Amino acid sequence: MRPNSFSLRMFARRQVRSVSPFIHTLMANLIVILFAMIAIWVFGTIRRDASLVDPFWGLGFVIVAWVTWFKNSPAVPRAAIVVGLTTIWGLRLALFLLSRNLRHGEDRRYAAIRVHHGSRFWWVSLFTVFLLQGAILWFVSLPIQCVAVLKPSDSLGWIDTAGVVIWSIGLFFEGVGDWQLAHFKADPNNRERVMDRGLWRYTRHPNYFGDFCVWWGIYLIAAAGGAWFTVLSPLLMTALLMHISGVRLLESTISERRPDYVAYAARTNPFFPGPRRNV
Repeated sequence: MRPNSFSLRMFARRQVRSVSPFIHTLMANLIVILFAMIAIWVFGTIRRDASLVDPFWGLGFVIVAWVTWFKNSPAVPRAAIVVGLTTIWGLRLALFLLSRNLRHGEDRRYAAIRVHHGSRFWWVSLFTVFLLQGAILWFVSLPIQCVAVLKPSDSLGWIDTAGVVIWSIGLFFEGVGDWQLAHFKADPNNRERVMDRGLWRYTRHPNYFGDFCVWWGIYLIAAAGGAWFTVLSPLLMTALLMHISGVRLLESTISERRPDYVAYAARTNPFFPGPRRNV
Protein backbone atom coordinates (compact mmCIF):
# COMPACT_ATOMS: atom_id res chain seq x y z
CA MET A 1 0.00 0.00 0.00
CA ARG A 2 1.48 3.32 -1.09
CA PRO A 3 1.80 5.97 1.62
CA ASN A 4 -0.34 9.04 1.20
CA SER A 5 1.87 11.78 -0.31
CA PHE A 6 -0.08 14.53 1.45
CA SER A 7 0.51 12.86 4.83
CA LEU A 8 4.22 12.57 4.09
CA ARG A 9 4.43 16.26 3.21
CA MET A 10 2.61 17.26 6.38
CA PHE A 11 4.91 15.04 8.46
CA ALA A 12 7.99 16.57 6.85
CA ARG A 13 6.73 20.09 7.48
CA ARG A 14 6.09 19.31 11.14
CA GLN A 15 9.62 17.94 11.47
CA VAL A 16 11.13 21.06 9.87
CA ARG A 17 9.10 23.33 12.14
CA SER A 18 10.21 21.38 15.22
CA VAL A 19 13.88 21.50 14.29
CA SER A 20 14.15 24.95 12.75
CA PRO A 21 14.08 26.99 15.99
CA PHE A 22 17.21 25.14 17.15
CA ILE A 23 18.97 25.54 13.82
CA HIS A 24 17.97 29.17 13.35
CA THR A 25 19.00 30.13 16.88
CA LEU A 26 22.33 28.31 16.76
CA MET A 27 23.23 29.63 13.30
CA ALA A 28 22.19 33.20 14.09
CA ASN A 29 24.39 33.27 17.18
CA LEU A 30 27.28 31.63 15.34
CA ILE A 31 27.14 34.27 12.61
CA VAL A 32 26.89 37.15 15.12
CA ILE A 33 29.88 35.82 17.09
CA LEU A 34 31.89 35.30 13.90
CA PHE A 35 31.40 38.87 12.68
CA ALA A 36 31.98 40.30 16.16
CA MET A 37 35.26 38.41 16.56
CA ILE A 38 36.51 39.50 13.15
CA ALA A 39 35.64 43.13 13.96
CA ILE A 40 37.48 42.96 17.30
CA TRP A 41 40.44 41.26 15.58
CA VAL A 42 40.68 44.12 13.07
CA PHE A 43 40.50 46.72 15.83
CA GLY A 44 43.00 44.80 17.98
CA THR A 45 45.39 44.47 15.05
CA ILE A 46 45.28 48.22 14.43
CA ARG A 47 45.88 48.92 18.13
CA ARG A 48 48.40 46.07 18.50
CA ASP A 49 46.41 44.77 21.47
CA ALA A 50 45.01 41.24 21.15
CA SER A 51 43.77 41.27 24.74
CA LEU A 52 40.78 43.33 23.59
CA VAL A 53 39.25 39.91 23.03
CA ASP A 54 39.03 39.37 26.80
CA PRO A 55 36.34 42.01 27.56
CA PHE A 56 34.28 40.58 24.71
CA TRP A 57 34.26 37.16 26.40
CA GLY A 58 31.63 38.27 28.91
CA LEU A 59 29.89 40.63 26.50
CA GLY A 60 29.67 37.88 23.89
CA PHE A 61 27.52 35.73 26.16
CA VAL A 62 25.23 38.70 26.78
CA ILE A 63 24.84 39.17 23.02
CA VAL A 64 24.09 35.47 22.54
CA ALA A 65 21.50 35.57 25.33
CA TRP A 66 19.63 38.51 23.82
CA VAL A 67 19.82 37.29 20.22
CA THR A 68 18.35 34.03 21.49
CA TRP A 69 15.67 35.91 23.43
CA PHE A 70 14.48 37.93 20.43
CA LYS A 71 14.49 34.94 18.09
CA ASN A 72 12.37 32.86 20.48
CA SER A 73 9.90 35.35 21.94
CA PRO A 74 7.66 35.18 23.78
CA ALA A 75 10.12 33.71 26.23
CA VAL A 76 9.18 31.39 29.06
CA PRO A 77 10.11 32.44 32.64
CA ARG A 78 13.02 29.99 32.77
CA ALA A 79 14.59 31.56 29.67
CA ALA A 80 14.04 35.04 31.13
CA ILE A 81 15.91 34.01 34.27
CA VAL A 82 18.84 32.63 32.25
CA VAL A 83 19.03 35.78 30.09
CA GLY A 84 18.97 37.97 33.20
CA LEU A 85 21.65 36.01 35.03
CA THR A 86 23.85 35.90 31.93
CA THR A 87 23.49 39.65 31.42
CA ILE A 88 24.46 40.47 35.01
CA TRP A 89 27.46 38.15 34.94
CA GLY A 90 28.63 39.10 31.43
CA LEU A 91 28.41 42.88 31.83
CA ARG A 92 30.26 42.80 35.17
CA LEU A 93 33.05 40.71 33.71
CA ALA A 94 33.29 42.75 30.51
CA LEU A 95 33.51 46.08 32.36
CA PHE A 96 36.07 44.70 34.80
CA LEU A 97 38.32 43.33 32.06
CA LEU A 98 37.93 46.45 29.90
CA SER A 99 38.94 48.63 32.85
CA ARG A 100 41.98 46.44 33.46
CA ASN A 101 42.94 46.55 29.80
CA LEU A 102 42.71 50.34 29.65
CA ARG A 103 45.04 50.62 32.65
CA HIS A 104 47.63 47.99 31.77
CA GLY A 105 47.48 47.43 28.00
CA GLU A 106 48.01 44.08 26.31
CA ASP A 107 48.06 41.07 28.60
CA ARG A 108 51.41 39.32 28.98
CA ARG A 109 49.97 36.09 27.54
CA TYR A 110 49.18 37.71 24.21
CA ALA A 111 52.41 39.70 24.26
CA ALA A 112 54.35 36.43 24.55
CA ILE A 113 52.43 34.93 21.61
CA ARG A 114 53.10 38.11 19.62
CA VAL A 115 56.84 37.80 20.21
CA HIS A 116 56.77 34.10 19.34
CA HIS A 117 55.05 34.56 15.95
CA GLY A 118 56.61 37.91 15.07
CA SER A 119 55.28 39.43 11.85
CA ARG A 120 52.85 36.52 11.37
CA PHE A 121 50.97 37.29 14.56
CA TRP A 122 48.37 39.51 12.90
CA TRP A 123 46.82 36.60 10.97
CA VAL A 124 47.80 33.74 13.30
CA SER A 125 45.94 35.53 16.11
CA LEU A 126 42.74 35.55 14.02
CA PHE A 127 42.51 31.76 14.29
CA THR A 128 44.37 30.93 17.53
CA VAL A 129 42.96 33.76 19.65
CA PHE A 130 39.82 35.34 18.22
CA LEU A 131 38.00 32.67 16.21
CA LEU A 132 38.99 29.95 18.68
CA GLN A 133 37.53 31.93 21.57
CA GLY A 134 34.45 32.64 19.48
CA ALA A 135 33.90 28.93 18.85
CA ILE A 136 34.33 28.14 22.54
CA LEU A 137 31.96 30.95 23.48
CA TRP A 138 29.30 29.60 21.13
CA PHE A 139 29.64 26.06 22.47
CA VAL A 140 29.68 27.04 26.15
CA SER A 141 26.54 29.14 25.58
CA LEU A 142 24.50 26.18 24.29
CA PRO A 143 22.47 25.91 27.55
CA ILE A 144 21.49 29.57 27.16
CA GLN A 145 20.43 29.04 23.57
CA CYS A 146 18.60 25.76 24.04
CA VAL A 147 16.60 26.70 27.14
CA ALA A 148 14.94 29.50 25.18
CA VAL A 149 14.01 27.21 22.30
CA LEU A 150 12.53 24.54 24.56
CA LYS A 151 9.28 25.70 26.12
CA PRO A 152 8.06 23.03 28.53
CA SER A 153 4.78 23.52 30.33
CA ASP A 154 6.18 22.62 33.75
CA SER A 155 6.66 25.43 36.25
CA LEU A 156 9.88 26.43 37.96
CA GLY A 157 11.07 23.99 40.62
CA TRP A 158 13.81 23.19 43.08
CA ILE A 159 16.39 22.50 40.36
CA ASP A 160 15.90 26.03 39.05
CA THR A 161 16.30 27.35 42.59
CA ALA A 162 19.49 25.32 43.06
CA GLY A 163 20.81 26.73 39.79
CA VAL A 164 20.18 30.33 40.88
CA VAL A 165 21.82 29.68 44.27
CA ILE A 166 24.93 28.11 42.68
CA TRP A 167 25.09 30.97 40.15
CA SER A 168 24.88 33.49 43.01
CA ILE A 169 27.73 31.80 44.86
CA GLY A 170 29.75 31.94 41.66
CA LEU A 171 29.06 35.63 41.06
CA PHE A 172 30.05 36.37 44.66
CA PHE A 173 33.36 34.51 44.41
CA GLU A 174 34.19 35.92 40.99
CA GLY A 175 33.20 39.52 41.69
CA VAL A 176 34.59 39.76 45.22
CA GLY A 177 37.72 37.84 44.27
CA ASP A 178 38.43 40.20 41.34
CA TRP A 179 37.80 43.26 43.53
CA GLN A 180 40.05 41.99 46.33
CA LEU A 181 42.89 41.22 43.93
CA ALA A 182 42.60 44.59 42.16
CA HIS A 183 42.64 46.39 45.53
CA PHE A 184 45.69 44.37 46.59
CA LYS A 185 47.61 45.13 43.38
CA ALA A 186 46.81 48.84 43.64
CA ASP A 187 49.09 49.09 46.66
CA PRO A 188 52.71 49.57 45.47
CA ASN A 189 53.96 47.78 48.60
CA ASN A 190 52.41 44.55 47.30
CA ARG A 191 54.25 44.55 43.99
CA GLU A 192 56.23 41.35 44.68
CA ARG A 193 53.91 39.87 47.28
CA VAL A 194 51.32 37.11 46.91
CA MET A 195 47.63 37.80 47.49
CA ASP A 196 46.59 35.53 50.39
CA ARG A 197 43.79 37.50 51.99
CA GLY A 198 39.99 37.42 51.80
CA LEU A 199 38.70 34.72 49.48
CA TRP A 200 42.24 34.12 48.27
CA ARG A 201 42.98 32.65 51.69
CA TYR A 202 40.70 29.67 50.93
CA THR A 203 41.35 29.10 47.23
CA ARG A 204 44.16 30.21 44.96
CA HIS A 205 41.64 31.08 42.25
CA PRO A 206 38.32 32.35 43.65
CA ASN A 207 37.51 34.03 40.34
CA TYR A 208 37.91 30.77 38.40
CA PHE A 209 35.90 28.87 41.00
CA GLY A 210 33.22 31.54 40.68
CA ASP A 211 33.14 31.10 36.90
CA PHE A 212 32.78 27.36 37.44
CA CYS A 213 29.73 27.89 39.68
CA VAL A 214 28.17 30.42 37.30
CA TRP A 215 28.13 28.00 34.39
CA TRP A 216 26.99 24.98 36.35
CA GLY A 217 24.21 27.10 37.85
CA ILE A 218 23.04 28.22 34.41
CA TYR A 219 23.25 24.63 33.19
CA LEU A 220 21.02 23.38 36.02
CA ILE A 221 18.33 25.90 35.09
CA ALA A 222 18.60 24.91 31.43
CA ALA A 223 18.52 21.21 32.34
CA ALA A 224 15.35 21.76 34.35
CA GLY A 225 13.81 23.10 31.14
CA GLY A 226 14.81 20.05 29.13
CA ALA A 227 18.26 21.12 27.90
CA TRP A 228 20.07 18.45 29.93
CA PHE A 229 21.86 17.33 26.76
CA THR A 230 24.01 20.50 26.81
CA VAL A 231 26.09 19.12 29.72
CA LEU A 232 29.23 19.14 27.56
CA SER A 233 29.18 22.95 27.69
CA PRO A 234 29.82 23.33 31.46
CA LEU A 235 32.17 20.32 31.29
CA LEU A 236 34.25 22.12 28.65
CA MET A 237 34.28 25.28 30.78
CA THR A 238 35.40 23.23 33.79
CA ALA A 239 38.24 21.67 31.79
CA LEU A 240 39.35 25.09 30.54
CA LEU A 241 39.30 26.63 34.01
CA MET A 242 41.05 23.80 35.82
CA HIS A 243 43.38 22.21 33.29
CA ILE A 244 43.96 24.35 30.17
CA SER A 245 43.65 28.14 30.04
CA GLY A 246 42.86 28.84 33.69
CA VAL A 247 44.70 27.49 36.71
CA ARG A 248 47.39 25.55 34.86
CA LEU A 249 48.31 28.34 32.43
CA LEU A 250 48.45 31.03 35.12
CA GLU A 251 50.45 28.97 37.57
CA SER A 252 52.99 27.87 34.95
CA THR A 253 54.83 31.19 35.29
CA ILE A 254 53.58 32.88 38.44
CA SER A 255 56.19 31.31 40.74
CA GLU A 256 58.91 32.92 38.60
CA ARG A 257 57.37 36.37 39.13
CA ARG A 258 56.44 35.84 42.79
CA PRO A 259 58.83 33.55 44.70
CA ASP A 260 56.49 33.36 47.71
CA TYR A 261 53.84 31.67 45.58
CA VAL A 262 55.29 28.19 46.15
CA ALA A 263 54.71 28.45 49.90
CA TYR A 264 51.26 29.96 49.31
CA ALA A 265 50.32 27.10 46.98
CA ALA A 266 51.46 24.51 49.52
CA ARG A 267 48.95 25.72 52.12
CA THR A 268 46.04 26.90 49.92
CA ASN A 269 43.57 24.84 47.91
CA PRO A 270 44.10 25.22 44.15
CA PHE A 271 40.48 25.55 43.05
CA PHE A 272 37.67 24.53 45.41
CA PRO A 273 37.59 26.65 48.60
CA GLY A 274 38.59 24.99 51.84
CA PRO A 275 40.53 25.51 55.08
CA ARG A 276 44.24 26.26 54.82
CA ARG A 277 46.73 23.45 55.33
CA ASN A 278 49.46 23.60 57.95
CA VAL A 279 52.85 23.11 56.31
